[in-house]
Amino acid sequence: MRLSERVKNPVWQLWLLVKWTLYSCGVGMIVGIVAVAFHYGIAYSTQLRAEHPKMIWLLPSAGITIVMLYRICKMEKDRGTNFVLVAVREAEPMKLRTAPLIFLSTIITHAAGGSAGREGAALQLGGSLAASVGRAIRLDEHDSRVMVMCGMSAAFSALFGTPITAAVFAMEVVSVGRMYYAAIVPCLAASLAGVQVAQLCGVHPHLYPVAGIPALTPSAMLQVILLGGLCAVLSIFFCQVMHAAPKIYGKINSTLLRATIGGCLVLGLTLLIGNQDYNGAGDAVIRRMLLGETIPQAFLLKILFTALTLGAGFRGGEIVPVLFTGCALGTTVGPLLGLSHSFAGALGMAALFCGATNCPLSSVFLAYELFGGEGLPLYALCCGVAYMLSGYYGLYSEQKIIYSKFRTEWIDRKAG
Repeated sequence: MRLSERVKNPVWQLWLLVKWTLYSCGVGMIVGIVAVAFHYGIAYSTQLRAEHPKMIWLLPSAGITIVMLYRICKMEKDRGTNFVLVAVREAEPMKLRTAPLIFLSTIITHAAGGSAGREGAALQLGGSLAASVGRAIRLDEHDSRVMVMCGMSAAFSALFGTPITAAVFAMEVVSVGRMYYAAIVPCLAASLAGVQVAQLCGVHPHLYPVAGIPALTPSAMLQVILLGGLCAVLSIFFCQVMHAAPKIYGKINSTLLRATIGGCLVLGLTLLIGNQDYNGAGDAVIRRMLLGETIPQAFLLKILFTALTLGAGFRGGEIVPVLFTGCALGTTVGPLLGLSHSFAGALGMAALFCGATNCPLSSVFLAYELFGGEGLPLYALCCGVAYMLSGYYGLYSEQKIIYSKFRTEWIDRKAG
């Protein structure tokens, strides 16, 4: 039976549903278990550094250790999350060794005080594990792509507790303007399996307190539009700095020397500032800002710390630093626009995530799952403005923007 005939066959469609539910739930549970271990590893390393602040002095040696790990495993040219995007779009094979490497190196980064997140690392972790499962059960290149997206969904969901966001993000982030709808059931099933495994193991969703949400009025819409525009500008700056840092470090021929210098720079900045608010992911500082604290310089410092860390060869994700930066901007500028401190911080988190990742649907779902359903139309408006005005910039250089943000036309270009 030809493929065109099989797709119309209800029995074949039912078989696909059953097959992908089993595959994706299985992968979701496997990745979920590893993601739980990853979560507790990050949590333990962060707590250990909080109890022993002098661990920050280990930053240069931590950078050297990470570079040596990748060199020994012959993965020095690893492109991080970008490689996961290529694996989905072009069926590029992912190596299983990516999982333990990103697992261990991200924990080392957090333990020493490098500024990085965990969700970007989770995409690599989940993607490489799922790709290995796909090879083991001999999936073809089309199904292998779906399997990688399942792994991405499960890891993101298990770590952050946002199953809908995780599933949609895996389908949306690879090619902006083209959703991989064939993966919707597998990604959702894997995402839900991953988050349930995490909850069973005591990993709770990252919910944030938000107050002062206004009614949907013309004045509130105008305030939100203005904040969305500012988030778009900052997202461009964030992405440009993140892309520039590796190029600047690249002028140093030795990767070991890059890591050493990067570690020393982050260490020096930390000592100069006098606290460790900008080291690690910064989730505790996000909560402080949403509860009323204003740190005007925080969004610029977090960008600087993150660029110096990841550009030097340390490993980790960019997503939590993006949320930190957005929250800092929102809580600083929002009250000047007439928005409540807390709500402006939440808007900034969602909108900057949107501008940096070019994923508007994921951003709206993120706002819903992190902050609740109240004020969702305003979150959506803010994210929409940030998406449109952020142009063709993005965190991931391998992300392709298929359709123009301004006209209904095909452009097919990489995010800058």
